[in-house]
Amino acid sequence: MNKKSYLLAFLLLPLMTFAQLENVQSTLEIFNIVTNEREIILSEEAHFEAPNWSGDGTFLLINQGGKLYKVDLKSNKKTLINTGFADRCNNDHGISFDGKWLAISHQAESEPVPGEPTKKGSRIYILPIEGGTPKAVTPKVPSYWHGWSPDGQRLAYCAERNGEYDVYTISVDGGEETRLTTETGLDDGPEYSPDGKYLYYNSMASGKMEIWRMNVDGSNKKQLTNDAYSNWFAHPSPDGKYFVFISYHEDQGSGHPAMKEVSLRLMNLSDGSIRTLCSFTGGQGTINVPSWAPDGKRFAFVSYKYIK
Repeated sequence: MNKKSYLLAFLLLPLMTFAQLENVQSTLEIFNIVTNEREIILSEEAHFEAPNWSGDGTFLLINQGGKLYKVDLKSNKKTLINTGFADRCNNDHGISFDGKWLAISHQAESEPVPGEPTKKGSRIYILPIEGGTPKAVTPKVPSYWHGWSPDGQRLAYCAERNGEYDVYTISVDGGEETRLTTETGLDDGPEYSPDGKYLYYNSMASGKMEIWRMNVDGSNKKQLTNDAYSNWFAHPSPDGKYFVFISYHEDQGSGHPAMKEVSLRLMNLSDGSIRTLCSFTGGQGTINVPSWAPDGKRFAFVSYKYIK
């Protein structure tokens, strides 16, 4: 897929999220890497996406129809989170390491700059985990959140600037953003390692979508996967021993479409070995954001199927 094509795909992504896929059943599941068992938490004949696991282990967070919901893990009951004016949230959201804050990506306008027109697109905000009024972090759009630093001071995200999608970081207080990738082609999905030393991300730098790792200052970039799959969204386990990621069975170029045949796979960082955990219909919305349980033995994801 050329640059124009993946730019169009990213511009349309929020529209697909808000419109909701029709005739789809979404199933929120938990996978246990010790027992290899899948557990169904919630299933609806509706479209929802992208679970996060709370720091205290009691609930999962998903987005649906531009809003965010908590799914209690004792009752499996779904309740709306108060995000104030932010009612056009996409699937790039997540909880800080201390469990106190929530980062969201909400369709909005860029911060006004004298002499320049404002733009509409995904913009990153933070708010208390219990809900409240969001505070803008990124002045520019589009910006798609993907990771909190372990100390809670910086956010990592994918952003389009001048036609190129790259990895950036910014202070939670806003200000100037720091660009970390400059290669031609899509760089996406940055997430901090639990020790704060690295950022894992997916990139087209090698000519196809693979998982990479770099230092948090953007140095020492290293490709970690190299196979026949299109590999996206590496999520490091809380103990730093593994990362789980999603793999499309067929090459998707720079695209990350929904309703494709995919597998969730686990890389052992001590030896680089990869284990396939499960396969199903999914893709966009399945595991876009961090979703490990605090115990590091389980993670959450969403599988899909057509109803008709």
